[in-house]
Amino acid sequence: MCQTNSFTQLIGDVMDDCVFCKISAGQEPAKYRYIDDEIMVIVNRLNWVPVMLLVIPRIHQTQIELWSNPLMAKMSDIAVDFGCMYCPNGFRILSNFGKHGMQSQNHAHLHVIGGTDLGPYA
Repeated sequence: MCQTNSFTQLIGDVMDDCVFCKISAGQEPAKYRYIDDEIMVIVNRLNWVPVMLLVIPRIHQTQIELWSNPLMAKMSDIAVDFGCMYCPNGFRILSNFGKHGMQSQNHAHLHVIGGTDLGPYA
């Protein structure tokens, strides 16, 4: 899990089986809350808690690659800004790694969740 592989290679500008690449390219619908040349923030299609946002790099990369990339600092700042804006009483920023970590998308991303008492675990 902790090694990069050929999955990170782009097919054109979009990974053919990556929903986040397709959203970034405008080929799949999403509820955008922020977008620039490097990062987008969308509303998660899942709705386990009132606020579920995804902070996503526009270019495909793995979670491991993201966490060693200077872009992570910008993504973290944006995640905190949106957490404060949407969840003034508190929020969590999460990043899942691999199957056992409940990672469902291979495209790197951060979760911003809140809007309710999240309890001891998310």
